[in-house]
Amino acid sequence: MTALPPARRIRRTLLVGVISTGLAAGLAACGGDDDPDAGTNGVGKLAPGKIQSRTVKAAQGADAVHVSGTVVSSGRTYKLDMRLNADGGSGSVTTGGSTFRLLRVGEHLYLKAGTDFWTHSDGDKSGHDEGAAAEKLDGKYVKVPTGDPAYKRLSTFTDKEVLLDGLLTLHGTVEKGDRGTSGGVRTIELTGDKGAGGTLDVSLEGTAYPMRLERAGGAGTLQLADWGRDFTLREPESGDTVDYGQALPSS
Repeated sequence: MTALPPARRIRRTLLVGVISTGLAAGLAACGGDDDPDAGTNGVGKLAPGKIQSRTVKAAQGADAVHVSGTVVSSGRTYKLDMRLNADGGSGSVTTGGSTFRLLRVGEHLYLKAGTDFWTHSDGDKSGHDEGAAAEKLDGKYVKVPTGDPAYKRLSTFTDKEVLLDGLLTLHGTVEKGDRGTSGGVRTIELTGDKGAGGTLDVSLEGTAYPMRLERAGGAGTLQLADWGRDFTLREPESGDTVDYGQALPSS
């Protein structure tokens, strides 16, 4: 047999080495698919209680969050779409067939709604002509006095700490559930009393933020997104505000 020239032998040796290395890497990658925690933040390996404390701490430390979904409280269903940060919040709330917007900047809380909201909420109790009063308030920001009973109730929807403290609670024995995705992000499920006490999906990518919550007892489902994506809150222009002139409707 004719011996290969030195240059050709070197090229063949290099080619064999490249193929062997690629094959080994491919086999290693296939083997890695069996590890559900490969490429994750590692919280899936933790005990359920530690995952829960990790995700609550992450939520509390985030500058901002976008909360959307439904909350059932005292037999009433609220559909939320709120952006919250340390200074307040902005977004919409729908309940009883009516939608209104909330804006809180510091201690200043504003409510904006259409004529149907003011008409159905207030009725003839205002002592004003119902239609005229509703038209005056239509599409305007109404500043809610801090002493008004509605202030505390409405401001809850704009307070990141208060809202999340009340929502990110699993009742009963906390256990790890299935792995899945939420908003395209890999997650691990935490359940309270096998789901009866609520279900929380925690991100397995980056920071272990809570991504989706099913509240205990069918009390609503919420999506939590845009963690840490801050935004600016501004008080409405004076031309966009109007005084209600009395206590806001109790409903």
